[in-house]
Amino acid sequence: MTFNDLKEALYLFGFHENDLLTIKRIKQRHRSLVKKNHPDLHVNADQERMRKLNESARIIMDYVNSYRFAFTEEEFYRQIPEEHLRYQYSWDPVWSGTLEEKK
Repeated sequence: MTFNDLKEALYLFGFHENDLLTIKRIKQRHRSLVKKNHPDLHVNADQERMRKLNESARIIMDYVNSYRFAFTEEEFYRQIPEEHLRYQYSWDPVWSGTLEEKK
């Protein structure tokens, strides 16, 4: 697989290379596209498009399943920005909720 293969697969799915995707979202999009393009469901369906969709799904899932996950604190806060804000401003009584408790 090349990066261009991956970009083309993402484009076919309506995604962009900068999108943050979950496996669940990828599978949902694949299901949705299959329902719209499957030859058994639509008389005029393009079998070549269906083949490309399935190949694109394989490319994307191969990439995602080969991805190495980091479990560092830095990566955690990058993946969950609202937790980063909570951590960053935990000293602030407005953000930490302690201001409301004192009233």
